[in-house]
Amino acid sequence: MNESPSIWITGVGAVSALGLGFDEISKGLLAGKSGIRPVADFDVAQHPCRIAGQVTLPPAPPELNPTAYEKLWPLERCIVFCCLQALLDSGLWANRGQLRIGLVLGVAAEWMSHWDWDARHGGRMIGGPTTGYQPAITTVQEMLGLNGPAMSVAAACASGNQAIGLAREWLAMDWVDVCLAGACDMGVTPYSMASFGNLRALSRRNDEPTAAVRPFDADRDGMVLGEGGAVFALERSNAVRGDDRHGYAEVGGAGMTSDSYHLVSPDPNSTYAAAAVRHALHDAQVDVADIDYINAHATGTPVGDACEARMLHAVLGPHVARPAVSSTKSMTGHLLGAAAAIEALACLTAIKFRAIPPTINLDRPDTACRLNHVANVAREQAVRVAVSNSFGFGGHNTSLVLKAVA
Repeated sequence: MNESPSIWITGVGAVSALGLGFDEISKGLLAGKSGIRPVADFDVAQHPCRIAGQVTLPPAPPELNPTAYEKLWPLERCIVFCCLQALLDSGLWANRGQLRIGLVLGVAAEWMSHWDWDARHGGRMIGGPTTGYQPAITTVQEMLGLNGPAMSVAAACASGNQAIGLAREWLAMDWVDVCLAGACDMGVTPYSMASFGNLRALSRRNDEPTAAVRPFDADRDGMVLGEGGAVFALERSNAVRGDDRHGYAEVGGAGMTSDSYHLVSPDPNSTYAAAAVRHALHDAQVDVADIDYINAHATGTPVGDACEARMLHAVLGPHVARPAVSSTKSMTGHLLGAAAAIEALACLTAIKFRAIPPTINLDRPDTACRLNHVANVAREQAVRVAVSNSFGFGGHNTSLVLKAVA
C-alpha cells in the first residue's frame, strides 16, 4: 500500500508591522526589529496603552482591479492581499480556474472590526449592522475567482492554527486540490484598545514602545496589540514534486483542545494546553527529543507566560532544555485572531534560514519561566522540527508541528 502524501506549505502571503511578504517579515524577525510604535490612526490620549504594531495597508496588486481593491475596508484588503500573494508565491495563480482551491480563514471578530472602522469614518452601520456587508471569505472568493469550499474560523488567538489544521484535513480527504489557510486581524481599534486596557492586559510602557513587549521577562507588564496576518497555500506533496516546485515545510501535525475553565484566564494547571501539544506531536509522529524550536504563545502577561513555561516543562520533561524557545510577539505585537498565523510564518523563517528569531527585550528572564530562551539576538541553528503554540481567550488551545522538507 502506498503511503498518503504529506501536506506541504508551498506559498505564503503576509502583512505585519514588520512589513509585507515572507522575506521582508523574516528579515525583520531575524534582525530583532520591533514594529511597535505610537498609535497614529485615532486619539489614544485617554487610553492606558497608547502603542501598537500597526501595519501599512498593501497597495493594489497589479493582478486586481485597483478601484475595486481600494474600496475594500482594511481587513478585507489585508486578507485579499495575503491570499493573492500565497497563490502567486506557490505558482498557482495562473491555473486557479482549473483547481479546486479551498479557503479556511481565521477572521475572529470581523463584524465588530467592520462596524468600528465604519463608525470612525462617519458611518452609521453600527445602528443597523446586518446591512451592506458580506463575509470576508465571500469577498476573497469573488475577487480571486476561487471555486472550492470555504469557511471562516473564530477561535480567538488559536484561529490561524485551527485553520491550517482543518486545511490539512481537507487535502487529506481529497476535498480540494489546494487550500488557502491562515488568519488576518486588524484589531488595533478604539474598542479593542479600551477593552484590553480595562482588563489590564496591555503594557503601559508608552514612552518606550520598542521595549514594551517583554515575554518571559521578569519586568513584563502586559501585551501590545498588533495587526496583519498570514495566509498559506497548502498542497499534497506529490503535486508539488510533480511540478518541480518548492515547499516551505510539511504540516506534520496539529493538536486542538479546550480548557472550559475561564473566559480570559488560562487554566493554571495547563492540563488541556499540554494535551494539545501532546496531540500535535503524536499526530506528527515526533518525539519531544526531536523538537528544535518552539514558537511560544507568550504574550508578555505575568500570568500567561508562567503558565506556558510550566506547561512546556510538563510536556518536555527532562528534554525541556533542548528546544530553543522564543516569542515573536515581542516584535510584531499580539495579532489577536491572526497571532497563530504570523507565528507559523516565524517557524517557516527558522526552517528556511536555519536561524531562530529571538525574543527581544528579554533582559532579565523570569525564574518562573526557565526555558532555553533565544534572547534578543537570533541564533543560527538548523531547524528540522518546529512547534507553534497558540492559546486563546475562551480556552482555545492549539499546537502546530511543522517539519523541514527535503
